Amino acid sequence: MEWPTCTDEYEKLVIRMSTPRVVIDNAVFSSATLIKVDSARRHGILLDAVQVLTDLNLSIKKAYISADGKWFMDVFHVTDQNGNKITDESVLKYIEQSLGNIHYGRTNRSNGLTVLELTGADRVGLLSEVFAVLADLQCDVVEAKVWTHNGRIASLIYVKDCNSGSSIEDSQKINKIELRLRNVLKGDNDIRSAKISVSMAVMHTERRLHQMMFADRDYERTPILKFTSDNPLVTVQNWTGRGYSVVNVQCKDRIKLLFDVVCNLTDMEYVVFHATINTDGDRAYLEFYIRHKDGTPISSEPERQRVIQCLKAAVERRASEGVQLELCTEDRQGLLAEVMRTFRENGLNVTRAEISTIGNMATNVFYVTDAIGNLVDPKIIESVRQKIGLSNLEVKELQLIDHQQAEGENQAVGIGGAVLLSIGSLVRRNLYHLGLIKSCS
Repeated sequence: MEWPTCTDEYEKLVIRMSTPRVVIDNAVFSSATLIKVDSARRHGILLDAVQVLTDLNLSIKKAYISADGKWFMDVFHVTDQNGNKITDESVLKYIEQSLGNIHYGRTNRSNGLTVLELTGADRVGLLSEVFAVLADLQCDVVEAKVWTHNGRIASLIYVKDCNSGSSIEDSQKINKIELRLRNVLKGDNDIRSAKISVSMAVMHTERRLHQMMFADRDYERTPILKFTSDNPLVTVQNWTGRGYSVVNVQCKDRIKLLFDVVCNLTDMEYVVFHATINTDGDRAYLEFYIRHKDGTPISSEPERQRVIQCLKAAVERRASEGVQLELCTEDRQGLLAEVMRTFRENGLNVTRAEISTIGNMATNVFYVTDAIGNLVDPKIIESVRQKIGLSNLEVKELQLIDHQQAEGENQAVGIGGAVLLSIGSLVRRNLYHLGLIKSCS
């Protein structure tokens, strides 16, 4: 390490002690890449470490976490989405550098876009109205993520002015955007809880979505539509002799599961001292030993029930099921408004959406059900594809609501024709967004 000439020996010692030590080993296990992180402990450092891995869509198959005293030690077994080791040198280097800087935390920054935060009651056609308003107000949507859970919706939308190509700074225009979108969110039944805010700061999108839904208290609401019978099992017990609360989560394994759980524990002001994460087939088993920031365990039955509710919600928010559609086409003004209008006119309900723009190309992923949460008739999907363009809108994955029905239909029909993005393209797209490579192709 090269030191600035003004750095004294004490400063060098402090930097060495606080800088995480990262070891990445591909030789220990045949089926996974081993990543070890040792660092001085601070609140939220576990979340930052997990975030580095999950932002690259890597799968954490096992993990062992210990943070007693003043030191933080983690071991992760990770693979790509195809279950293979991580061998791309650029990805390995990025992981090592990013984990080496987690002790300093992450700060919000500006990326030249205006950020719209929306929360409110979900309904069929809501996104169609939202994007129609933005198109009418000359707002170009560059990126967006939309989650729905228990009849609520949270969305982060990054926009720029269509004419100037830069962030929207005109206070009158911002007020107009807020007013019109608030009226859309309110609808007829959500006068009190509909919220919209505008800012210029860039935060971690998925962490912010969890915070928005937590603040909206989605975990307390009765689900209008129940998408799956695979409910997460969450238990919380106190280990009195050691002063820990022990949290166990059992559910279907998926990408970013550990991030979702740790994110909510962190935002609820709990500290993870020890944890073990295991996966077996498509099942995940997570155990956490936690305390409040003041060192005390969970102290009441209402608090215990609240933790259970919140962690169930954390798992379920990203687990929306339905037909996964991917739109890949040349970007143009009003594109999202047109696509969403077509969905609405054909009775499709968008349960989750990920919208991005790379260069002049729009790459958007939508999860859709029918208006009451059931699997969409394939004929309707084909009709929508015909209207939007068969080559532009593809069925990427079929996630069936009824798992018994899924097994039968998979045997009869199969979903082998679904084209899934490779981990290589996913990782390169993320590296492109992070500015580490010049092309995502």
